[in-house]
Amino acid sequence: MPLQAQESPAQRHQMVQKYLKETAAKISAQSLASIQTLADWQQQRPIARREVLYMLGLDPMPKRTPLKASVTGILDRPGYRIEKIVFQSLPGLYVTGNLYLPHHPIGPLPTILYVCGHSPHPMGAKWDYQDRVQWFAEHGYACLILDTLEFGEVAGIHHGIHDLNMWNWLSLGYTPAGVEVWNAMRAVDYLETRPEIDKHRIGITGISGGGAVTWFTAAVDERIAAAVPVCSTYTVGSQAAHWVAAGQCDCIYFHNTFLRDLPLVGALIAPRPLLICSGQKDGDFPPDGYHEVFRRAKQVYDLYPGADGSAGRIMEVDDDVGHTDAPLFRKEARQWMNRWLKNDASPLAIEAITATRRETAEALACLGKLPRDAVNYQIHDRFNTTATMKNWRSLPQWQKHREALIPELKDKVFSGFPRETIPFDTKVHRNTGGWAARYADYKDVTFNSESGVRIRAQLLTAKDHSKDAPLLIYAKRAGDSIYFLDLDELLPLLGRYNVLILNPRLTEHPVTPFEYAEIERSASWVGRTVASMQVWDILRAVKWAVEEEKISPRFVSLYGKGEMGILALYAGLFDERIHQIILQDPPASHWRGPVLLNVLRITDIPEAAGAFAPRRLVFLNQIPDAFNSTRQIYKLHKPHGQLAKAGSLAEALEIWKY
Repeated sequence: MPLQAQESPAQRHQMVQKYLKETAAKISAQSLASIQTLADWQQQRPIARREVLYMLGLDPMPKRTPLKASVTGILDRPGYRIEKIVFQSLPGLYVTGNLYLPHHPIGPLPTILYVCGHSPHPMGAKWDYQDRVQWFAEHGYACLILDTLEFGEVAGIHHGIHDLNMWNWLSLGYTPAGVEVWNAMRAVDYLETRPEIDKHRIGITGISGGGAVTWFTAAVDERIAAAVPVCSTYTVGSQAAHWVAAGQCDCIYFHNTFLRDLPLVGALIAPRPLLICSGQKDGDFPPDGYHEVFRRAKQVYDLYPGADGSAGRIMEVDDDVGHTDAPLFRKEARQWMNRWLKNDASPLAIEAITATRRETAEALACLGKLPRDAVNYQIHDRFNTTATMKNWRSLPQWQKHREALIPELKDKVFSGFPRETIPFDTKVHRNTGGWAARYADYKDVTFNSESGVRIRAQLLTAKDHSKDAPLLIYAKRAGDSIYFLDLDELLPLLGRYNVLILNPRLTEHPVTPFEYAEIERSASWVGRTVASMQVWDILRAVKWAVEEEKISPRFVSLYGKGEMGILALYAGLFDERIHQIILQDPPASHWRGPVLLNVLRITDIPEAAGAFAPRRLVFLNQIPDAFNSTRQIYKLHKPHGQLAKAGSLAEALEIWKY
């Protein structure tokens, strides 16, 4: 191959960011594109709904346990009363809210479920939005306003990824949006128990985080008769193009396992009435995103027959404002609910927003003290169903489980893997390897991992054995060495093994915690994580070495330290040419890392390690007790299972054989 100028580490880093933006744009461009007829949509709709539920952490659906609802107090005001409501959406998951009821209602009432945005107060976010609710109560509606999980009277965590580096939320497939939607669905359950409520006329609305919950709840709960999300509408393509991950709470998104987009959520609401309110200057939800959602969702609305036509059932309104519940939006939301819940199309005037509050936060509070049995503080660790690690005693039973496990990993954890094969387009650097060339033939290369993403590798080919020598691929973490060619632990191998030192993407260029968060969150929009992309890079390195360099695949080993060793392990599950994995100081659970989307809902590291059996798996220094289940699986494969420990890399590779 001719010598060529390579990209710099900084350029390769920028390629990854560009790749994420382009991939997100493709997902948005394909959203609902295959839907041409109502029959098409009706066939796909049940699948789409289940996918959205899964991505919210609601498939399987939690059990509808007793709400244990109570009214802890009543405020009697002119024209309406306010009931202080507490219920448990799950045992110990406390939800607080206020139910506004007009005095002397005539018949079951049309009802608004108002889901709050992010407004901090120890007595609940409901205090800050009470003027929205009061209007509805004064105009013949019942209205239940719910506190959020984070800013409720019993506070849980909303910004675990955004603020706290709780990356295992991705591995759990957890988003606080799932809890908020569940709480809203259980609120509807509660409303249906009240004789004052017309269960066929329940609308939902809210701004920002409340707008996101409005979108998702209306999509998955068909008891919602009309929806008005405010300042919460986006496409993943727009979010990535504007690189706005830093500004968003974790409740805004579902983890995009199935490579979907918000227009699909809008289509699930169809043909029920949907009004989208957005700010033209909203930096979190720019116009290119919300206009595209409206356009694509409307195409599905247009497929439904009806006297009103789709233009009447889906509309968008925007204003020359930022991220705020502007007077125009409040007026339009009220008109929308009047039209669809009261059959009243009379126009309303824009009312001035008063700065005064009728009630104090303390007056609206529902709890006198915190309940001792509350699980709100830990619901992020408990909400999603995680896989149960079994103690397998029969090889046929284990093999049956493994046969189901690998496809599920492909569908739910690594769904973002590229579908198309692209050329490597290898570039060879002028670097000759210095003294390393005394030990082996040296080549410094970069090649395409996927479209627009290039990775670097250094190949040291055994001089005597040439391409027939066994191959070791050492996948490096960021910071594994401070020198470009770290050969100390590899020296005993040179001349006996072909060695490929691989830098998967995002391991070469310094990244601050803030920048990492931007990249990791953006990756989740396209069904990826940094770690899952690195698994693909390892697979591409195997393919490059065997197919481009013509190195014999008769014995291929992968080696990685810490989390990178686990990524090498997953690569081994997807490529049978990999004969051996060598782990040094591996984490024992994805609760600690590496971060792979949904993986804890499917399996955990010890079981994934067992799935590599009967191929050779070597731990350097010791096999941790946490891998006893791995040991048990390997024993089922006797006499062929090969689980071992070694004191060094050279011993693990048994270099004396070559």
